[in-house]
Amino acid sequence: MTEQTERPFAGAGPAPAGRPVAAPRRLGETRTWPRSFADRLTAPLPGVRGMTRLARERAMRPNAEGLRGIHRLPYAPQPLPEAGPDTAAVTWAGHASWVVRIGGLTVLTDPVWSRRILGTPARITPAGVRWEELPPVDAVLISHNHYDHLDAPTLRRLPRDTPLLVPAGLGRWCRRRRFTCVTELDWWESVELGGVRFDFVPSHHWSKRTLLDTCRSLWGGWVLDDGSGHRIYFAGDTGYGHWFKEIGRRYPDLDLAMLPIGAYEPRWWLSDVHTDPEEAVQAYADLGARAMAPMHWATFLLSAEPVLEPLTRLRTAWQQAGYPRGDLWDLPVGGSRVLAT
Repeated sequence: MTEQTERPFAGAGPAPAGRPVAAPRRLGETRTWPRSFADRLTAPLPGVRGMTRLARERAMRPNAEGLRGIHRLPYAPQPLPEAGPDTAAVTWAGHASWVVRIGGLTVLTDPVWSRRILGTPARITPAGVRWEELPPVDAVLISHNHYDHLDAPTLRRLPRDTPLLVPAGLGRWCRRRRFTCVTELDWWESVELGGVRFDFVPSHHWSKRTLLDTCRSLWGGWVLDDGSGHRIYFAGDTGYGHWFKEIGRRYPDLDLAMLPIGAYEPRWWLSDVHTDPEEAVQAYADLGARAMAPMHWATFLLSAEPVLEPLTRLRTAWQQAGYPRGDLWDLPVGGSRVLAT
């Protein structure tokens, strides 16, 4: 069955706090989407003037001084923790790639195991989990189509019947690569798999993969809920804005918020689409989560800040906000934490 998605998007109006926004969609459902999602942007995209300034300033990579900390980036791979049906655990594989064990499932977020991606130097820390050591993957969550979040070589390693949960408009890209169980969701929509509910939620970002597909697919984050007390938020890629409070209102009692803290300089260029460390701490407060796990740093050279600065600034902002140190899960690449039951 093919369905035409209407505007305004699903869940645009107020929703009761703490209750599912709508009944889950059918897994693998084929749908028809608008040609563009540009009306979901929360800030205008840079124009020719901004691109010209960026090229003139050459400010998209750290300088020599900023690169000196590469050898001190936290990298400590460990075996994946045991995780049964009643346990939830997260392992940071680097950047926005997590191995999430929840409800007896193994879920990958934005998996990028490649050494290189288009447009950037090679990764500065290896993947924190060897691909061969992964258990069978039950589902993959994609936040948007940028190359540092949607990596075709990594996805090719998966069986083609692996369920892919992706933003609206991205299903065609996946099906062209012969994946047979692709579910596209709009904001505030969900799907259930193996007793775990996956809700796709808004973010302050955009999408583009080629010269001709700007905002042709949606972008967002995910809330994972096993129905027995574990609720995890994965932000994907996002700037700071009003969506965090709304997500926290609709999904209270988040156990963990996995939030980006890197790729933020220069601010005049990136502030609308990437949180800096201080904004990430504010987003954590807006969400009302119990713990925060930083991500989107220490892996690829995507911007101009020194490589160690995101973690240093995050820890300072966290301390200044007066939050318990134990609630900041600043894991090394390859590190894991098990959520309390």
